[in-house]
Amino acid sequence: MADCLFCKIIDGQIPTVKKVHDDALCIGFLDINPQAPTHILFVPKRHIATLNDCTTEDRELMGHLIFAAAKVAREKGVGETGYRTVMNCNRDAGQTVFHIHLHLLAGRPLTWPPG
Repeated sequence: MADCLFCKIIDGQIPTVKKVHDDALCIGFLDINPQAPTHILFVPKRHIATLNDCTTEDRELMGHLIFAAAKVAREKGVGETGYRTVMNCNRDAGQTVFHIHLHLLAGRPLTWPPG
């Protein structure tokens, strides 16, 4: 999608602050407004605006985002201490970029319920 921030990052039109993961299906990079000491976004390389737009064909891709996040969490040393993964769907849930993405948050105690 031409006006999508994450599509532009994926296409290399906008450099990320720090890319920490890149494979055939997704990229992972540090959030520019971190909410925890470790805050990484995992973004599929195919544009899907919201979770509501996922189809049965997206099951593998969605699972891949979780596996990529778990892999990076282990690499960053937060796999054992704990981390949270979050996906927001639409404005009331806090989605501000309409290209699905998974947040990995770690590095401090996280409270429940969230925000």
